[in-house]
Amino acid sequence: MAGLPILSFQPIFQKRIWGGRKLAELYGKAIPAGEPIGESWEISDRPGAVSVVAEGPLVGRDLRWLMENHRAELLGDAADIGGRFPILAKILDAHDALSLQVHPPAAQAVRLNGEPKTEAWIFTETTHHAEVIAGLRAGTTRDDFAKRLRAGTVSECVHRIPVRHGDAMFLPSGRVHALGAGSVLFEIQQNSDTTYRVFDWNRAGLDGKPRELHIEQALASIDFNDHEPALVPVRFAETENGRTRAITPEGCPFTLKETHLEANGTARIEIRTALIVGVVDGSLTLQSGNCEMILTAGQFCLVPASIGRVGIHATKPSAFITATPH
Repeated sequence: MAGLPILSFQPIFQKRIWGGRKLAELYGKAIPAGEPIGESWEISDRPGAVSVVAEGPLVGRDLRWLMENHRAELLGDAADIGGRFPILAKILDAHDALSLQVHPPAAQAVRLNGEPKTEAWIFTETTHHAEVIAGLRAGTTRDDFAKRLRAGTVSECVHRIPVRHGDAMFLPSGRVHALGAGSVLFEIQQNSDTTYRVFDWNRAGLDGKPRELHIEQALASIDFNDHEPALVPVRFAETENGRTRAITPEGCPFTLKETHLEANGTARIEIRTALIVGVVDGSLTLQSGNCEMILTAGQFCLVPASIGRVGIHATKPSAFITATPH
């Protein structure tokens, strides 16, 4: 094999109490019948959930094998996380609300034996009542939050933001948050699965029992100076064939961008690290040398750093995300 090709993977479906059926309806995902599927892990190198190559000369190989045998070609200048691919890419279907939760910042994660997790969301479908909880209401202190938590009224302490298709939210480690019912979104996050549940709306889990809460760990992880954060500003920079905006700020462990191309528009991207591409709307053709891949809405691919340059052509008006690890 002369070099790594552009890679696509088989999605890994995750059953969740809050999940629904939108992944099949919107993106044609072959989700299990009759089950609430909340997440499709599109690119994953997690223990017990490793993405398998779906097509091409490496079909059947997985991302763990690629990291163990072709790490430099795959990642380029980017750092791994404990030897694993540093980004996890997902699609979420929140038919019901997710728990109120927090992911630990790096310093607290070490102390709590967890993993830090910064993430970003781009909403691809929303109902009229869709919302995200992010951060605390102005003036809320740690003591206020703890008292409300004990009283079962913690929802009065958190900041709620209505969301609609095309909105984006940045969620650094330490930001208390919850996704409300009625949203489908693309999520790019650090490779971590550490979540501390603060409150779960008094509901039962899939086994009929209340899900475990992690009050002590959550209180140690929440940034109590994080008051009323906003959605990511809608500031697009015009390009020759479309427009692009940055979703993540400086200092984030990955860079996430959203690009819109006109019909027959092309974006040319130079890469020094692995590049994840996910199609929000429309259809794209990715090409580099003899490597070519066609993606439609809801499909992702991974472009190895060794490819160096990739052209992305829109066959009709299209929107897509690109994510690169640092």
